[in-house]
Amino acid sequence: MQSVCVCARYQSSPRESHLTAVKRILKYLKGTASFGLWYPSGTEPSLVGFSDADYGGCKIDRKSTSGTCHLLGSSLVSWHSKKQACVALSTTEAEYIAAGNCCAQILWMKQQLEDYDIHLDHIPLKCDNTSAINLTKNPIMHSRTKHIEIRHHFLRDHVQKGDCEIKYIDTQHQLADIFTKALPKDRFYELRRDLGILKIF
Repeated sequence: MQSVCVCARYQSSPRESHLTAVKRILKYLKGTASFGLWYPSGTEPSLVGFSDADYGGCKIDRKSTSGTCHLLGSSLVSWHSKKQACVALSTTEAEYIAAGNCCAQILWMKQQLEDYDIHLDHIPLKCDNTSAINLTKNPIMHSRTKHIEIRHHFLRDHVQKGDCEIKYIDTQHQLADIFTKALPKDRFYELRRDLGILKIF
């Protein structure tokens, strides 16, 4: 997913290196045509979100990449990989922006589930940055965080309302890691399996 998003940034002016990257993606897709998402029956209607960021990952403009994914029960139902609109000045800020994107999707999914008479509160949002988590719990502006745009603070508002509950997760168990950067093969396969992408035929 992350590789596709990176290649998509250069659609208007592709180079030879981008063509090579696209060919590699197509080769991967051909080799995994029998893989898919598995949705078992009888899954408990619980929702959890994962958010991560690759701080300053773009070598051209130094913008970070947000990666989020959402599981209903144990099944992946939503995912997102996108370059952030502004340059983050710290890892904390990049992770905070990514968590805000994750929260927005959680709120939309929460509303959709309510249409089916499934009511969820304190939906877990897993983040691997303790400073970003602390920022959601502290309404006082500090010199290191006062520059963060107001629109990103809606995450703090929804945490305080109880719509979602931001929790720490160790980086080793962070499922959204796969959506932010290129990974070693073993780590990629591990996260792919954990997301429920399995060989189904």
